[in-house]
Amino acid sequence: MSNAKANAYRRLTWPLFFELIRLPAKLCSFLPYLFGILYAWWGFHQFNWVNSLIYFIGQMSIALFVTGFNNVQDFYKAKDEHYRQTQNIIGREHLSPRRILALMGLFLAIAVGAGVLLVWRTDLSLLLIGGLAIFVAIFYTFGPVPLSRIPSGELLSGTVEGFGAVFIAVFVNVVPQPITLTLTGSRFALSGNLPVVLALFLLALPIVILDGTVMFADNICDLAQDQRNQRFTLPYYLGKARALRIYPWLPAAAFLAIVLAVGLRLLPWPVLLVVFMWPQVRRNIDRFLAVQDKAKTFNTAVNNLLMTFGSEAILLLACILADLAVPGLF
Repeated sequence: MSNAKANAYRRLTWPLFFELIRLPAKLCSFLPYLFGILYAWWGFHQFNWVNSLIYFIGQMSIALFVTGFNNVQDFYKAKDEHYRQTQNIIGREHLSPRRILALMGLFLAIAVGAGVLLVWRTDLSLLLIGGLAIFVAIFYTFGPVPLSRIPSGELLSGTVEGFGAVFIAVFVNVVPQPITLTLTGSRFALSGNLPVVLALFLLALPIVILDGTVMFADNICDLAQDQRNQRFTLPYYLGKARALRIYPWLPAAAFLAIVLAVGLRLLPWPVLLVVFMWPQVRRNIDRFLAVQDKAKTFNTAVNNLLMTFGSEAILLLACILADLAVPGLF
């Protein structure tokens, strides 16, 4: 009986659940959603609260799914037994992988359900956009060759969580939609507003870059561990020295994209105040370049994302409120 108790899986408590889904990092998933909602109001003067609420549920559900599902897949695919039993939360806390998978499946079902409802309420083209995002979310760590184990994680992470989330947040709020898909008998027609799509990409580019930078920092910190687990990420192919030389240029490119968006009048000029965050961002970059440690300095990449894009969202909200109080101010 004592052996049975010793071998029993632990119950998933709230603190363990929050660690499993990396709750603090979920703010990184919320910011693109928030920015997209704000820009739908600023750029198009439209806001659909029902669609926004449905998308919020779907976006947060898929964010929870991805993190929890990745933890389970890393547990199953680990070649390094020390990592499996002492660092991966599933093995370290002796949680049931099957129960965690079932819970993550529930979150995935909620996200898919929200997506289908939004397709019905907006346009059929969202089925293609959302379907691609779901595909990346599942096969990021699943399958014989997961996307996270090849040098594509940074690009996919930034594009899907950055541009994808901003684009969909705008998509579900504005009419007409930036992209439309129509079916007539056996024929279909996909059309879009190219200037709007390109503008949204530029607006989302800072979060695309900074989100990818977070993944880049994570992979740099885990380089030795990833090699033991046969996970060959971008830093593996670049080499650590070259990866560290590239690293500082990524946040700089994000700030340049913000300046360019303001210069093209896609954003109001007060958003330029974001540049005052650069000294702190630079200090975080220097801290990471000095020591690449998951526990000590990885959070500097996350902080840079939150400070930069969070400030941009707050400034845009302030401009919206000021413009409501004094129309035409910006």
